Formats: sequence, structure tokens, C-alpha cells
Amino acid sequence: QVQLVESGGGLVQAGGSLRLSCAASGRTFSTSFMGWLRQVPGKEREFVAAIDLRGLITDYADSVKGRFTISRDNAKNMWYLQMNSLKPEDSAVYYCAAGPRWKYYAYWGQGTQVTVSS
Repeated sequence: QVQLVESGGGLVQAGGSLRLSCAASGRTFSTSFMGWLRQVPGKEREFVAAIDLRGLITDYADSVKGRFTISRDNAKNMWYLQMNSLKPEDSAVYYCAAGPRWKYYAYWGQGTQVTVSS
């Protein structure tokens, strides 16, 4: 079992930056693939970014490429989403997720709200 807790969400103006953090506890952290997804009311949860076991392979949704960066620190059992040049359409509840395979997520955090004002 893996427990995940997000932090770092909030209100920011368009063009600003936020850094989301996810703290993991439970079974061996370094065996899990990690990711970030987001959801707005009335829409399906959508993929934002993913990172592999050692942090060497990453992938991003086209809508965030060049603006968001996913990273992880296995020694601290943490991973992060640095979000720059934020746009109002980035407003959503952001979830960190972990799983045993690439982009297959079995564990989820509770979500953190990101609101970008225009």
C-alpha cells in the first residue's frame, strides 16, 4: 500500500508559477512509477505528466509541454510538479498518483486545487 499527500496548490495570476509536491509513504517508494493528473468539474481526469522509477524518463501532455516539469527525489520519498507560465485553463484539482507500471496508477492523493486568475 502507498499513501500519497499533495501540497502546494493555491491561487496565482496568469503567467505565474506554482510548485506542487507529493509525499509518499508506505511500501517501497522507489518501485513505483509516478505521475500528475488533473480534473475540472464535469470533465474526465486528464494526464499531465509522468516520471519513471529513476527519474530519467518523463512525459507530458501537449498542453503543458515546455511549461511544466516533473521531478522526483527518491531519498525523500517526494516528487514534484513545477508549473510555470500558468494559464487560466490550467485551473483544476491536481492529483499525484503512483503505480507499478508506466502510466498505470493504483494509488492516488486527495488532490490539491490550483486556480489561475486571468
